[in-house]
Amino acid sequence: MDKAWKEIKASLKKRIPAHSFRMWIEPLELHRGDGEWAITCPNAFSRKRVQDHFGALIETELRRVLGEAVGCVNYHVAGRRNGHRLGLEAHLQLPLPSETIRPHNGRLLRKDFTFDHFVVGANNDFAYSASLSLATQRECRQPALFLLAGTGLGKSHLSQAIGHHILDQTPDERVYYMTAEDFSNEMVQAYRHDSIDKFKTKYRQHCDVLLIEDVHYLSGKERTQIELAMTLDTLYEAGKRIIFSSSCLPSDIPKLHEKLRSRFSCGLISAIEPPNYRTRVRILQKKASLHNYHVPEPVISYLAAELVGDVRQLESGLSGVAAKSSLLGAPINLALAESVVKHIASQRQKITLEVIKTLVCKYYSVSLADLVSRSRKQNLVRPRQMAIYLSRRFTDSPLQTIGKTFNRYHATALHSIHCIEKGLKSDSAIRQQVEFFRQKLESGKLN
Repeated sequence: MDKAWKEIKASLKKRIPAHSFRMWIEPLELHRGDGEWAITCPNAFSRKRVQDHFGALIETELRRVLGEAVGCVNYHVAGRRNGHRLGLEAHLQLPLPSETIRPHNGRLLRKDFTFDHFVVGANNDFAYSASLSLATQRECRQPALFLLAGTGLGKSHLSQAIGHHILDQTPDERVYYMTAEDFSNEMVQAYRHDSIDKFKTKYRQHCDVLLIEDVHYLSGKERTQIELAMTLDTLYEAGKRIIFSSSCLPSDIPKLHEKLRSRFSCGLISAIEPPNYRTRVRILQKKASLHNYHVPEPVISYLAAELVGDVRQLESGLSGVAAKSSLLGAPINLALAESVVKHIASQRQKITLEVIKTLVCKYYSVSLADLVSRSRKQNLVRPRQMAIYLSRRFTDSPLQTIGKTFNRYHATALHSIHCIEKGLKSDSAIRQQVEFFRQKLESGKLN
């Protein structure tokens, strides 16, 4: 039996990516009893993942190696069989994550942002595996993870899924979930109220898992960066788990302290790419199931083919179709889906980098040549920053492409975006300008 299972594993290892094999296949065990073949998995997550993604392949190899009619293969969690506990091994059973968990500190975790609700595809398989590995192992060789992705691609979902899973397995773990801006604001308030020692103690001594999102927003915040770097040093030395998320690589974040850049880079960096067509179909199917939308397969296929941006765009199209069907009392069909997608797609097609440049130049009365020049004159800096911000917000262009079209490095483009976002919080004039441009771009009235 052991010899046959080793041969099967060796064959699977050649056909499955190395990280997936280590994560999902290596821990499995093969048993035969009561007239059935059984695969034993370490926990419920593993069982579901193995059955869904590798079940057919495993059963094919079983039939090839054993040379007999294998029949149905059952999958069990270690310590359970047919829903019943088996002796002292019962403690190996891991429960599925709850949807009503909140962290010990920071923002609430979204109840649907769990591993069970995350759709895995070729674009995010490694990030998913790395996140689940970090969540399930209290002592791991790589205690830090840096999730790299653009807006709406799932880095927040995976970050919060880690928090959900850890709190469900070990409720005594102190999980802190927040954005980099939350951390910065809390530190500033601690200094203002002369409670900085309490702040330091909280993060350095009372935190077991730190989930910190959007670390690129720390750009230029020297004092916060130094404090966070020292906090991370303490957490690393104590073997605590740390998860960062960002839309930029650590090396590409402008005005970042080298010590903090080093801390971000020492963990495993895992990128999430935009989903391909097959993954988009599965995302729409999952979302429709969660919301009890009854959407015909041709409509799902149409939405997946037309909405090629990010997951949020897919969700917008799906909810738009469901809402319009409900309001009009009309069936969900291709004609209705086309009427919804037409608006989403047409606006996206109309808003290009060149359209944004032209609009900004007209509003600020500057020439296109000056807008993309290397000049740093004050009357050009703000229009250029605004154009870069609008390009990032209203187009699907990568940051590198946006920077290139303005003759800037993408790190400089990120700094421009940060300047406008900062102004939106404190400068009413900037808020009015952004709102003006938003209305112009979304209405299509660019004159």
